[in-house]
Amino acid sequence: MASSGHPPSSPLPVAVTLGALGVVYGDIGTSPLYALKEAAKAAAHGGALTQSAVLGTVSLILWALILIISVKYAMLILRADNRGEGGIVALLALLSARNAAPGTWRSHLLVVGLIGAALLYGDGAITPAISVLSAIEGLKVDAPSLTPAVVPLTVIILIGLFFMQKQGTGFIGKIFGPVMLFWFGVLAALGIHGIVKAPGVLVALSPFYAFDFLIHQDFHVSFAILGAAFLAVTGGEAMYADMGHFGRFPIRLAWFAVCLPALVLNYFGQAGELINNPNSIDNPFFQLAPDWAHYPLVLLATVATVIASQAIISGVFSLTQQSIQLGFLPRMHIEHTTSDAIGQIYVPLVNWLLAAATLGAVLAFGTSDALAGAYGIAVSLLMAITTLLAALVAIQWGYPPIVVIAVNGFFFIIDAIFFAANTEKLFEGGWFPLLLAAAVAFLMMTWRGGVKLVEKARGKLRQPEEDLIETAVNKCSARLPGTAVFLASAPNGVPLALTQFVKHNHVLHQRVLL
Repeated sequence: MASSGHPPSSPLPVAVTLGALGVVYGDIGTSPLYALKEAAKAAAHGGALTQSAVLGTVSLILWALILIISVKYAMLILRADNRGEGGIVALLALLSARNAAPGTWRSHLLVVGLIGAALLYGDGAITPAISVLSAIEGLKVDAPSLTPAVVPLTVIILIGLFFMQKQGTGFIGKIFGPVMLFWFGVLAALGIHGIVKAPGVLVALSPFYAFDFLIHQDFHVSFAILGAAFLAVTGGEAMYADMGHFGRFPIRLAWFAVCLPALVLNYFGQAGELINNPNSIDNPFFQLAPDWAHYPLVLLATVATVIASQAIISGVFSLTQQSIQLGFLPRMHIEHTTSDAIGQIYVPLVNWLLAAATLGAVLAFGTSDALAGAYGIAVSLLMAITTLLAALVAIQWGYPPIVVIAVNGFFFIIDAIFFAANTEKLFEGGWFPLLLAAAVAFLMMTWRGGVKLVEKARGKLRQPEEDLIETAVNKCSARLPGTAVFLASAPNGVPLALTQFVKHNHVLHQRVLL
């Protein structure tokens, strides 16, 4: 990709890494609750679950984590920061797409980028819903009679989460970081427990098992498996979207030192459980744990999924702030929640609109299985758009085009395959995040068009700079001592604020800076 030359610095890597663990990795860190379960169900295709299906599925998930998250996001995409900020709007800023002339390739790029930004809002509504639902559903393992309580409990927990947002991500990260560290430790321990019972599962470390299993399936079954396995990498986009909150190094450190090892161990442990007991396909994550640990694990998983929801909410706040600054969204009230980090913010209007969409998803879909159909399509398209824009940034920064096309083209093909697989879910609920994204994209493009019209009208009202001398000499009754500074939104003409200042006061300072 590229390196901007000024990485976000971090005075306390350990403390910030712990905070990143709490805010950035909650989403991908709770994927084991549902990802392997959905992929195994797709692989079984309504029949018996075979050993080759389990090995193929877990191998596919492992290599998706390595290629998409470890290589593409952690090693490459994170290098493309815009003054420390990440996310798709940062890529648009780096490509100077904001002021592109109509009809140029950059203006088309702006449309593609804004669609990508809007997709994050669609993802933001689904992530908290599926994460918390999947945790609360753990109650059904030991107490099926509690099934009717799952949705009401989920709604109560989510309302509490959205109320907590005004405390800020720094505050939340301090609480959530240690909890997520414990959660990843539990994931690893459960995984080791499952691997010890079926050590043969480790052969799936080879990508051959994923490839071999997929090519020997019916086309539709392979696509269904790919679409379900993609759930294991959803949340990876938060690494880039939340870069402004924590910085590049702490995010990478948390991933490679804690998250990746714990996730791989847990997925392989679940696969071992499924090989030993194919009947545990309804909830292999909770079946991994001994019976006495089920209820404590449900409690811990619920806390972890609340944290998972935080990752996407923080990303949406960051994206909103950048979009407002670049003129893609109307001005909104933004609260800075800490005095020592510019990226830690709270946007009340966005918070409550997101809360409404999330609670609507929980009430409409009702189960994590149903939401799995809605989840993934928006993220896979967002990842493909990010890969495309990052390639253009890398070429702009002087990297050899042939290398960029080879590397990014490889990842774009992977993204496109996952997106194609997820389109199978369109009528199962995939329409929901796409509908939200379409509404946000329409708002962004309409607002952008309006801003352009206003700028054009203001441009006609501006005096030429040469007239400023005549104004100072003929229309000012006095010159004030000192210097006045007037901000200008355009490179040419006298700012309207200065024209109005002279018109009403009939004075001008001795020195004027535009």
